[in-house]
Amino acid sequence: MFEFSYVKAKSLTDAQAFVAAHPDAKLLAGGMTLIPTMKQRLAQPSHLVDIGGLPELRGIEVKGGQLVVGAASQHHEVATSPVIRKALPALAGLADLIGDPQVRNRGTIGGSVANNDPAADYPSAVLALDATIVTNKREISAADFFQGMFTTALESGEIIVRFNFNIPKRAAYEKFAHPASGFAMAGAFVAESANGVRIAITGAASSVFRWEAAEKALAKKMSADALEGVPLADDDMNQDIHATREYRANLARVMTKRAVLKLLAA
Repeated sequence: MFEFSYVKAKSLTDAQAFVAAHPDAKLLAGGMTLIPTMKQRLAQPSHLVDIGGLPELRGIEVKGGQLVVGAASQHHEVATSPVIRKALPALAGLADLIGDPQVRNRGTIGGSVANNDPAADYPSAVLALDATIVTNKREISAADFFQGMFTTALESGEIIVRFNFNIPKRAAYEKFAHPASGFAMAGAFVAESANGVRIAITGAASSVFRWEAAEKALAKKMSADALEGVPLADDDMNQDIHATREYRANLARVMTKRAVLKLLAA
């Protein structure tokens, strides 16, 4: 690990000003992605600006018909929050599947979404629930936020403050986890609302995406059987030592069917 300086931000404004003045500084919330990257010497920030304890980034509540979750909320908080368990149990269930207890007690929802790892869980919920990402500068729709592998609409110095999730009639998440890391080799979040069905697939491609053909099929018939024969191209799927493109496409199909069955059983 390269040498760096640690700075504990006193406020969101303080963090924003420091990062603007030090272009090589990095924000630190849970550090579950950043710290391992630094240990491998793949990142060399001049400063780590700790924003994990800022009150502006905390809090979980239902407000204006939406579930509002602070960006510094740790996975364990999301998984165990009575507010989330009541309003959006699928999100709590998703958080409970992330990593291991150590990761869940340190990692944050904001850090995970800002990093946009192809195998992360939260992006599927953000996209399927058509959430709004609120930053220190603006509001960004989920459809505009995820732009590719480890790439988002966030600008330099822009900090995620909170997420506004639309509360669906019902929703469910299923994933096939890598046995060592717990990351999703393929995961599917299915949400049904008054506006129809939305399905977001994570882990299978370079970035989270909606499976629109399956959404149309489920709009006609809300049943796992309705997904039979629905096209899902594997051309853009990830391929590595763990799975071929074809295998990941099949996993995405299976996880979507399982999510539908879970949703219907709820």
